[in-house]
Amino acid sequence: MNKPNPKNPLDNCENCPAFSQLEQMGIKTGDFDRIIALAGNPNTGKSTVFNSLTGLNQHTGNWPGKTVSRAEGGYQFNGIKYKLVDLPGTYSLLSASQDEEVARNFILFGHPDCTIVVTDATALERNLNLTIQVMEITEKVVVAVNLMDEAKRKGIEVDTRSLSRDLGVPVVPITARTGEGISTLLTTVADVIEGRTLTKPIHIHGTPEFQQAVESLIPLIEQTAPGVPNPRWIAIRLLDGDPKVQEALKTNQLAQIMREQNQKVDSFSKQISVDGRQ
Repeated sequence: MNKPNPKNPLDNCENCPAFSQLEQMGIKTGDFDRIIALAGNPNTGKSTVFNSLTGLNQHTGNWPGKTVSRAEGGYQFNGIKYKLVDLPGTYSLLSASQDEEVARNFILFGHPDCTIVVTDATALERNLNLTIQVMEITEKVVVAVNLMDEAKRKGIEVDTRSLSRDLGVPVVPITARTGEGISTLLTTVADVIEGRTLTKPIHIHGTPEFQQAVESLIPLIEQTAPGVPNPRWIAIRLLDGDPKVQEALKTNQLAQIMREQNQKVDSFSKQISVDGRQ
């Protein structure tokens, strides 16, 4: 017997903060049930993963107000429709460039249901810097270790089970070019979103003095920008001297974003935004 599809969380959601923010970011939710962010360093095969998941159901454009390109696609798995947003390839989320700012803002303010971080099996150490930064922002993370065929050819063994235990999130070995592991990746993402797989990502705590400083900043940030996602991450960025986060707080930009999230959207587009998905 086929189970009924779960209620689309975006249905009748004109006042939904996540929906409003996605609209402002140029993401048309349309006829999709879940939003997935795809992050990763350049040259990890992220675009191949994106193409493998979405096939021809994709389109490209620019992020609103940015010259940074954006790719969106769709796929269906077990009766659920997913929209996949391919974020710019970056080495960090410290917003030193437009690409990093776009990726960071979407993961932080766009409320994706899950973020897939694509890593290169032959250069994991370098890739884990971005992975840990993503896990500081959101708990809904799945790490896809791509290019497993290249690693095998080079004699590199990747213990994904131990890596998953150490990171506190699922780690799935894949070779996107051949499609190996993609089915497992789809199942894992669905399980994380629906709560069948629980995540507990590691966080960098630093010294006791650093932790005390973070804890003292959190209520001040919540007071300045009520409802802001992950004030702990913002506190860490402030202590690291991130000038853009400092400026956002000084100019009340974070509070403005949160107010815009709660504004009623005048029109709710039911048109599917992925080309050819009629």
